[in-house]
Amino acid sequence: MRRIPRPFLLSTFALALAGCAAGGAKPVIAGLPPVPVAASGETDPVGTGKADAADDPAIWVDPANPARALIIATDKKAGIHIYDLAGKDIAFVKGGLVNNVDVVGNIVAASDRNDGVNAHIALFRLDPDKPSLTALGRAAAGTGEAYGFCFRKTAPGEPLTAALILKDGTIRVGPLTLSDDAAPSFEVDWEAKVPTQAEGCVFDGDTLYVGEEDAGIWKLRRDYAGLVARVDNERLVADVEGLATIDHKGQHYLIASSQGDNAYAVFRLPAMDYVGRFAIAAGTYGATSETDGIEAVAGHFGAEYPDGLFLAQDGDNAPAAQNFKLVRWDRIAAALGL
Repeated sequence: MRRIPRPFLLSTFALALAGCAAGGAKPVIAGLPPVPVAASGETDPVGTGKADAADDPAIWVDPANPARALIIATDKKAGIHIYDLAGKDIAFVKGGLVNNVDVVGNIVAASDRNDGVNAHIALFRLDPDKPSLTALGRAAAGTGEAYGFCFRKTAPGEPLTAALILKDGTIRVGPLTLSDDAAPSFEVDWEAKVPTQAEGCVFDGDTLYVGEEDAGIWKLRRDYAGLVARVDNERLVADVEGLATIDHKGQHYLIASSQGDNAYAVFRLPAMDYVGRFAIAAGTYGATSETDGIEAVAGHFGAEYPDGLFLAQDGDNAPAAQNFKLVRWDRIAAALGL
């Protein structure tokens, strides 16, 4: 591992905490009223029942057929599921304690919490035709408990760049290297630290957005750090959890899980202009609550998702185990007037 640049410490102050809506109960604190949208589908439950187990989804899009996609999502107590867009569980690989997941090309990676003292990134190769995930090993990522994870989206053949978020707020960014004759490796190119627990992250080019759960959303680059959206109990109610980006009608948006009041805040990039909030309400499929990970992708995925797809972990899918809800992006955009 290369010499790690000395981390820069980001300063902020703690803001008031919002209680989680346990068991789907009414949130203790509610932000600005969200517009309701209904889910268009849901995945089969994860395998671990009666526990906080479903955590984070990612979406693989077939480069040869952009209308075809697969959902890759973690059961953070057991491993990684693959679902089709009908929500059917079509493959599973054991991984133990894997938290956040992302995919670039046919490489899937997840933050590996099986060692609470030393962080690792678990890597898998996706065979979308079977479908299956084959374990490629773990890349050591320094001391600390691995928690959040995201890839920088790159073109085929380009080096893999990843961000690993430690539970204490440390952020490590650098290349992931895969080799046929050696274990995967992760080098830290630059490092930062937010004051308290962080998890959700998403790249926007070379810019990294990170959710500090009690404080808000950070915008980070190698030489820049700024808290660009605070937990204010209006737009964001703690915890700030999953982050995702999506393009729509020539605009670029950042979506954040406002876990404390079961809503999702939307900001227009790059200026982080607030445009509104939505919630997934009960309909043919249940509402979502206590959402951890989210994902969004633009594209035409058939009649069910003609203008993109939004995914959200559902923390209360009783009486079944937790799962993930699928929402047509055009319905969200229409509800927000985008």
